[in-house]
Amino acid sequence: QVQLMESGGGSVQAGGSLGLSCAASGDTTSSYSMGWFREAPGKEREGVAGIGSDGRTIYSASVKGRFTISKDNAKNTLYLQMNSLKPEDTAMYYCAADHRPWWLLLVTLSQGKYTYCGQGTQVTVSS
Repeated sequence: QVQLMESGGGSVQAGGSLGLSCAASGDTTSSYSMGWFREAPGKEREGVAGIGSDGRTIYSASVKGRFTISKDNAKNTLYLQMNSLKPEDTAMYYCAADHRPWWLLLVTLSQGKYTYCGQGTQVTVSS
């Protein structure tokens, strides 16, 4: 069993930056594919970033070049650095761990498919 807890959300003006963290407890997540997805009212769930157990990454087109996903296996923690934030990035952000391959994460997270998921952290970007 893995428990995930996100932190680091908040409010920021457009163009600003925020860094999210996802601390895992219980079991190690080093062998899982890990990712971030977001949900906003009136919008479809979107998988935004994923990272494999070997460190390879994948991003949605909407965040590529602005967001960076990383992990620290020693700390059992997943990160999402978000730069050049836009009002359309406003959403609840969730981290997830899954047994599926990392290259499928954007699709599977958008479908709500994952093994473990945190409670989410709110990100609000004002114009």
